[in-house]
Amino acid sequence: MKKQIVFSLLAVLLLQLTLTQVEAQQAKNYWPKAGLTYEIFVQSFNDSNGDGIGDFNGVTEKLDYIKELGANAIWFMPIMPSPTYHKYDVTDYKAVHPDYGTMADFKRLLDEAHARDIKVVIDMIINHTGSDHPWFLASKSGRENPYRDYYVWAQKDTIASYLTKKTVTLDSDNIRQWHDPGHGQDYYYGFFWGGMPDLNFDSPKVREEIVSIGKFWLEEVGVDGFRLDAAKHIFPDDRPLDNHAFWKEFRREMEAFKPDIYLVGEVYDKKEIVAPYLPGLPALFNFDLHYTMIEALNTENGQLLYQKQKEVLDFYQGITPDFIDATFSSNHDQPRLLNDLKKDPAKYKQALVILMTLPGAPYLYYGEEIGMLGLKPDEQIREPFLWDKKENDSGRASWIVPQYSTDATVTPLAQQRLDPNSYFNHYKKVIALRQSNPALAIGSLESVMQSYPKSVMAFIRQTADQELLVVHHLGSKGMEFQIPEGFKYSIYATEGVTVKQGAMFLPPNSSLILKK
Repeated sequence: MKKQIVFSLLAVLLLQLTLTQVEAQQAKNYWPKAGLTYEIFVQSFNDSNGDGIGDFNGVTEKLDYIKELGANAIWFMPIMPSPTYHKYDVTDYKAVHPDYGTMADFKRLLDEAHARDIKVVIDMIINHTGSDHPWFLASKSGRENPYRDYYVWAQKDTIASYLTKKTVTLDSDNIRQWHDPGHGQDYYYGFFWGGMPDLNFDSPKVREEIVSIGKFWLEEVGVDGFRLDAAKHIFPDDRPLDNHAFWKEFRREMEAFKPDIYLVGEVYDKKEIVAPYLPGLPALFNFDLHYTMIEALNTENGQLLYQKQKEVLDFYQGITPDFIDATFSSNHDQPRLLNDLKKDPAKYKQALVILMTLPGAPYLYYGEEIGMLGLKPDEQIREPFLWDKKENDSGRASWIVPQYSTDATVTPLAQQRLDPNSYFNHYKKVIALRQSNPALAIGSLESVMQSYPKSVMAFIRQTADQELLVVHHLGSKGMEFQIPEGFKYSIYATEGVTVKQGAMFLPPNSSLILKK
């Protein structure tokens, strides 16, 4: 038994040394065009003071871990004051939530992140405020209040048809979107719910306020960019051209303060709706890829995934060549990826290899690298990170009793470090592979002129100095395939893959990367 433990520790040490050498000698930072961003819900990440809630100092303590994993940037879910746990209903745009710490704590986090070459992007929620925001409290106090025009109001007799209208979109429930503040005469518009009244962007004063907020975070605080929540709902859905124009204006204003600002938008829709936002929001989340990846893995249809992604990229290219495809396999609004893939470890590991071998700037949701679980409601998708076994985990948040990610269902990070085949070591290895091969990070995406069954997703990634063949077999039965001429040397292969005499054998849910 002692010998086995020693051999296991030696194997882990060898793996860590190998990865460290790759990172130190070859890995490059391709952010923002193709770098990796790590999404964090501060409340659940790491609790530094034992109050049960994750905080800024807790994140600072884990920056070396984030760097080790291979992330080039952090995206923080909302950090501003708010009455709810999720904090998407802001009550003060120029402050941080006291549960997370002070502004000084956040600035120290920024400094420490920047010292490690890690950029910091924060959630900017400007489609709406919280109903407790001072602007809204003033606005609802009367029709003559100076803040009345900050929000969208209508008198009952002028919107009778709207009061009973129900709208369903991809990112709203079947809800009434006009809300009575209590007196039954005037109604305000809130796309998501009554606790989030929409701002009125027809008001020049509102637009001036938003510019001032952006300037504050860029110049006075020092963040590197913003993730723009609900970007297609700045104006109502029947005014898309106004939405596009607003984001172009916003980008110009922000670039005046920080020419290299990073802006990534949430436009939760199909590619035809998403793409026209690119001139204003140069990075946009690729929801098509997210959903198609899950479908492809669960239906063993690799060609479907390649075709969909190629269509998206070509479509974006037709709008502007200067775009960033923000790819992701899960986030804070979707079920945890391992649940979507029916808790199949092979599919789960392959999902990461697919994500890291496709073009784009991938996002990784905290806890995905250790196989955290979660299903709706949203709180259960945002459960605390498991750093160690519970009895040893002083940093584990306890603001919520987890239903899915517990010691009984998820192996904590400390134990995964000791297992060369763990999710964590797989993530670390594949991320390092991407960052040490320019073709995987910034290369073009080309089809393979060879016929494969639908379970195979095969493509070429190419730069001027490197050409790689990437093959993903999503099927449940092992199969042998011919190798296109010229590709001979393996730089990555799933266990069980063999290459000989111009052919490759791929087991179920396996991947192979060859170079010339």
